[in-house]
Amino acid sequence: MKKIFSLVLVSALGGALTLGAYKLFLEPENKIEITADSNPSFLPTSNISNVFNTAAEAPDLTTAAENTVNAVVHVKNVTISTGQMTFQDLFLGRSPQRAQMGTGSGVIINADGYIITNNHVINNSDKLTVTLNNNKTYDAEIVGSDPKTDIALLKIDADEDLPYVTFADSDQAKIGEWVLAVGNPFNLTSTVTAGIISAKARDLSGNSTQSFIQTDAAVNPGNSGGALVNTNGELIGINTAISSQTGSYIGYSFAVPSNIARRVIEDIMEYGNVQNGILGITGGALNSAAATDLGVNDTEGIYVAGVVEDSGADKAGIKEGDIIKEIDRIKVSKFSDLTGHIGAKRVDDIVELKISRDGELKTVNVKLTRNETLNLPLVGMVKNAKREDLKSLNATNGIKIIELNKEYESYWKKNGVDEGSIITSINDVKINTVDDAQEAIKNRSSYEPLRIELINSKGEKERYNFR
Repeated sequence: MKKIFSLVLVSALGGALTLGAYKLFLEPENKIEITADSNPSFLPTSNISNVFNTAAEAPDLTTAAENTVNAVVHVKNVTISTGQMTFQDLFLGRSPQRAQMGTGSGVIINADGYIITNNHVINNSDKLTVTLNNNKTYDAEIVGSDPKTDIALLKIDADEDLPYVTFADSDQAKIGEWVLAVGNPFNLTSTVTAGIISAKARDLSGNSTQSFIQTDAAVNPGNSGGALVNTNGELIGINTAISSQTGSYIGYSFAVPSNIARRVIEDIMEYGNVQNGILGITGGALNSAAATDLGVNDTEGIYVAGVVEDSGADKAGIKEGDIIKEIDRIKVSKFSDLTGHIGAKRVDDIVELKISRDGELKTVNVKLTRNETLNLPLVGMVKNAKREDLKSLNATNGIKIIELNKEYESYWKKNGVDEGSIITSINDVKINTVDDAQEAIKNRSSYEPLRIELINSKGEKERYNFR
């Protein structure tokens, strides 16, 4: 009995040791962690919170929108065009006509009903109507227009004082500044879109004749002639064009700066036409490649390649090789900076230029003069002739060639035509000024040859025909 008890005790002890060893060395470890219940974290897909940390810091555009929508109008342009003639029309001797309607926008600029819009919105119109934001419709008349800047001025006779937008100084607008575009895209009246100014003095023509404000506010067909305003609701531009391969907005839109638009309509109201002042230089913007080609050390500014005879620049002593660094204390880095600023000026206005000449900076005041030059197709640059220019070649009228077209220069010189020759008529129209020449070219049919009569540098009268 004693042996049995000893055997049981030994067995129990061995089992306990075995179980202890298993627990200690062989059983896998299972750890249990107790954690507090928490929501998962989500990261934003944009960094807008880095720009506006609180809603209070975002720009408040509501006041600007409320003040602008009532001053932006819907412009409807009815054009009567000739339709395709049928046999019945021919038999009855009638001409079929068809009405076509185009739409755009306009901006009321004073309480008396003057409205600014784009020239292309009202071009070739037979009937113009304007609908206000309160749904009242009025007939409109064209006071004047300027195709060069694509600005037109309309007038309506309302039975009450109208809400209007005040002009801001577009030169003070800054890249990155918030703006609103207000207009009537796709006939959707009183549409407001927001964006920022993406660039200034943007030229789309490739020949430095334009100076647009570029914005990423959504602009579509129908917005033309509408308002681009700052956060105070002040007009800084007239929406004019979009850059698109589809015809609809893809991120880039362009507005005529308010300073240019204002000067154009003031000229129309005061003179009946636009008084364009010019500086009187030719040239281009500098960069590393241009500086190397020209042998100059500057890579910023406008290089003066030539000075127009008797222009304001000529009289102020501007010389070929000068580099224009600033105009009216505004830095210029491309030619459209210069043309954009001058586009807001009139004939006889004075501008202050800071120029670099032989490495030294100097300030020059230049009086803007009337444009008396024209780039005549196939010929080159021409200008109004002075009395002594005509007398030297026994001419009674005409305009003077001051620079021959580089492509055709050798042809002209082989025929005795050089700088100083006098063009007396174009397509049988007597020419006295560059305005006459421009009008003759404008009225010429695309199928009509270009006929030029001139007196060459030897005093010989000649005729040329170009097809």
